Amino acid sequence: MGKAFVIVDVLNERYVIICDGDIRKIENPKKKNIRHLNLTSMQAQDVLEYLRKSEKPPNYVIKKNIKQLIDKDITNGEGGLENG
Repeated sequence: MGKAFVIVDVLNERYVIICDGDIRKIENPKKKNIRHLNLTSMQAQDVLEYLRKSEKPPNYVIKKNIKQLIDKDITNGEGGLENG
């Protein structure tokens, strides 16, 4: 299983900006080709609230939301948080 990230910006139909709040912090996000990601329908709600207000979410919020989504994913057996 790869590392889990959240998308914090969509540049165009091909590229997105991702971060994990740990290694890839919001201050230094990664530009990623969307074809190289395994996307899920899961949403990091707290991160979305910040983004809707045009604010950068703090790294601890990003990390907390990713952990919650991973825990939920394992509990529900949904799979699919694997991103590359």
